[in-house]
Amino acid sequence: MSEAVRLGADFADGDLEQWQRLALAVLRKTGAADDGTPPEAVAELLGSATYDGIAVAPLYTAADAAGLPAAGWPGQAPFIRGGSAQPRPWDVRQRHADPDAKATREAILADLENGATSIWLDGIAPGSIPDVLDGVYLDLAPVVLDCGAATEDAARVFLGLPGDDKRGNLGADPLGWQAKTGEPADLGMLGRLAKQAPRHVPVATVDATPYHEAGGSDAEELGFAAATGVAYLRAFVDAGMSAGMALRQLEFRYAAGQDQFATIAKLRAARRIWSRIATVCDVPHLGAQVQHAVTSAAMMTARDPWVNLLRTTVACFAAGVGGADAVTVLPFDARLGLPDGFARRIARNTSTLLVEEAHVARVLDPAGGSWFVESLTDALAHAAWDVFVEVERAGGMGAALGGGLVADRVAATWQRRADRIAHRLDPITGVSEFASLEERRPVRSPAPQAPSGGLPRHRYAEAFESLRDAADGSDQVVSLVTLGPVAAHTARASFAANLFAAGGIRTTVVDSGRGGAVHNGPSTTVACICGSDRSYAEEAEDTARRLKAEGVKTVWLAGKPAGYEHVDDYLYTGCDALAVLRRTHLDLGLVAP
Repeated sequence: MSEAVRLGADFADGDLEQWQRLALAVLRKTGAADDGTPPEAVAELLGSATYDGIAVAPLYTAADAAGLPAAGWPGQAPFIRGGSAQPRPWDVRQRHADPDAKATREAILADLENGATSIWLDGIAPGSIPDVLDGVYLDLAPVVLDCGAATEDAARVFLGLPGDDKRGNLGADPLGWQAKTGEPADLGMLGRLAKQAPRHVPVATVDATPYHEAGGSDAEELGFAAATGVAYLRAFVDAGMSAGMALRQLEFRYAAGQDQFATIAKLRAARRIWSRIATVCDVPHLGAQVQHAVTSAAMMTARDPWVNLLRTTVACFAAGVGGADAVTVLPFDARLGLPDGFARRIARNTSTLLVEEAHVARVLDPAGGSWFVESLTDALAHAAWDVFVEVERAGGMGAALGGGLVADRVAATWQRRADRIAHRLDPITGVSEFASLEERRPVRSPAPQAPSGGLPRHRYAEAFESLRDAADGSDQVVSLVTLGPVAAHTARASFAANLFAAGGIRTTVVDSGRGGAVHNGPSTTVACICGSDRSYAEEAEDTARRLKAEGVKTVWLAGKPAGYEHVDDYLYTGCDALAVLRRTHLDLGLVAP
């Protein structure tokens, strides 16, 4: 083309100050700012912070990324932009945990024939491995083992299968097993396995998902993973390996969440941290971390499980854009038990569609250069490095697990996370928001029990879903007592109904007129007044008084706290929804006092 293309042709250039003024004008209309609020306060009003304390601004400019270190080139240290210099599709890795060898074999063959490119055997008994892998071309389809305390037996069986060109990973992760079970780690296992395995079969997996599932932050997940990786490097070197050979023995497993930018930055930051460790080991060219991303188990819900399809799609996209070498999409019904064929099909097709039709894998590090992503990557890498240093000062990952440092850190993060979930500041669609009381969930066979005894395994929806379970089959209702015309009370009545539904509680709308009986609907001990601020000023106290006189035990009001007499408490955006629902369950007799 003879002329440069101006994408902003005919539009005047904007600047940060202009955006701040326009954004402030909107905030003033919503009441979030007043006439005295300066434009520079917009960043604080619209910004947020991660669980690692990293500030996330509402808008980023070139100035935000100006002082950051260079990300380098793909395939070269510090490997922020990826471990390969050539675009390639990620490995579509399917997880299998069904103890029934015949069923698992059939599922594996179906997966490999329809898009999966590798297999992850999670908890499969060593004696079942030959039957499970019967018919699998082990030189074409890598197999990753994950057998916990039976790792050495499973490795021996796998390595003894016919063929010298089998591929995969033996999955030794003694510190990860300690995190899951509390059993002391046997790091000597790594050296023993390395002596048995051929050079092209890595021995160890650094699984960081236990820290994620215990409620930990992204930086904690990365810092603990780096500390675990260093512990394994030391074990391999102690067994007689060079640092270069030791680095080739490791693969890292991370959780991919539904916050796509956080996941992208996490994988990029993980590679930067590992590259720095490889540099300290005097082999910087071998610092390309092999990454296996698994869609977060903590974000999956048992209620309205179809929404999990959306969560895992976003997480898979983020993992691919973030440069993961292998991606496992958990089936949407994972919280209900063992997935069926349809669920496994959708899981593997999520990757296939993103790779083959959306062409996500055609570009290396497509998020690279984004001022936001580069800033978040840098901040997360520093926060994670601080966690890594803290663990090393405590004596390493084994000592940090045994001494409670890891448990204490992730427990504190989980408390902050649980508090935000309770207040619906981290909403869960289909559970804490927009719950459907008429849903019909699929029925699945029970899954094997997960290892226990170590760090807890949390699910973000667990508290709300336990309330739903307690309310199943109940005919108790909360009356929404409306004031004024429909247009005046619909918004708050809908808000209240949505909140109560999150606890499995049905509602019925009761129109209240002046004078006479207020409650003319189904008998209930709980009511919620819904109307406009004007109708509250005129009728709220009288309505609440009459409700109490008619035997209603607890009277709520949908709106900000205002001190109305006879009103027990208030429902509003940001209130402690779990506390509201637990109190309502108690009032309705759904739980014992």
